[in-house]
Amino acid sequence: MKSKVKSILILKNKERRKSKNHRRAAHTRRQRGYHWEDTIVKRFNASDNWKAFRLGSPSTGLPDVLAVNTQESTIFTIEAKSGTTNLLPVPDDQIERCQKWVNTFDIYQKRNVLLAFKFLSKKRTGLGTYEKRELREFFKIWDPSLGITNCSCNYDGKVFAQLNGIRQEIQLHDCPLPFKIKFHNSA
Repeated sequence: MKSKVKSILILKNKERRKSKNHRRAAHTRRQRGYHWEDTIVKRFNASDNWKAFRLGSPSTGLPDVLAVNTQESTIFTIEAKSGTTNLLPVPDDQIERCQKWVNTFDIYQKRNVLLAFKFLSKKRTGLGTYEKRELREFFKIWDPSLGITNCSCNYDGKVFAQLNGIRQEIQLHDCPLPFKIKFHNSA
């Protein structure tokens, strides 16, 4: 009987440790995302004639970042993704809410949804193991003629979408920005 109770206690402790590790990993992912959004806001705000704002938590149904230049009549809604993998996905509902927001502000002549991807300088190779690589950032302009679909960007800056149930590469243009980024795709 004692060994059975002891086994149950050991199993419960292992479950607690696993649960704690998952919580810690989720917290780390969220912190990376917040940091990337904050970096984008600071870069826009340091540029002439630009104002940018983080719009809140994901549960509010808002884009991650709103950037405005009233002198050039430009507004960007930005969905920011960062991570240590080779592929960063963007769900279709996030693109849709960014598109709705940008369409709401029809007073601006130039209205774009930007997908901001940051591939960190460490690539995850396994559970808690990483290898060094070059940090890369991409700011892609969403093409509204594609409709709303799930998409993802790979480490080389190529964007793929689910079109008619098939994964296809799509051509999204790099956005000219008022600040320098850590990697520029020359392809």
